Amino acid sequence: MEIQYTFDPKTTEHFINRIEKLTPETQALWGKMSVAQMLAHVSIAYDMTYGKTVLKYNIFTRGLLKLIVKKMVVGEKPYKKNNSTAPVFLIKDERQFEAEKKILIDYIKLTESKGESHFDGLDNTSFGKLSAKEWSNLFSKHLDHHLSQFGV
Repeated sequence: MEIQYTFDPKTTEHFINRIEKLTPETQALWGKMSVAQMLAHVSIAYDMTYGKTVLKYNIFTRGLLKLIVKKMVVGEKPYKKNNSTAPVFLIKDERQFEAEKKILIDYIKLTESKGESHFDGLDNTSFGKLSAKEWSNLFSKHLDHHLSQFGV
């Protein structure tokens, strides 16, 4: 799998087209989330990036995240099915499909419009400063993983 470049308008179109194929009835091929919960789950990475969800880690925890988790999240390898997730990413309540879909699409468009220059060297709450390529991998891998989970 080649990772899509988040800041390319073609990538934005690619992901939005995949999201538009989802319906409230779309079933997961693996995992426990409903389609609306998945859309909300994916949006949390954007919530954290844009300051809607603020996490504060102590220096020890942030060091562990950078040492152990960072490469998996921002590296080149795709995610494995049924990986564990951080508690902040767990969506346990039911969500409204159309509302969650709009939020995610708006985030994808916003991220592309801000562009790679905005993200290059931007601090990530969990991993510290990331390159534009690492930010792109973070967003694109997560989107691709969960859209594939729902067969689109």
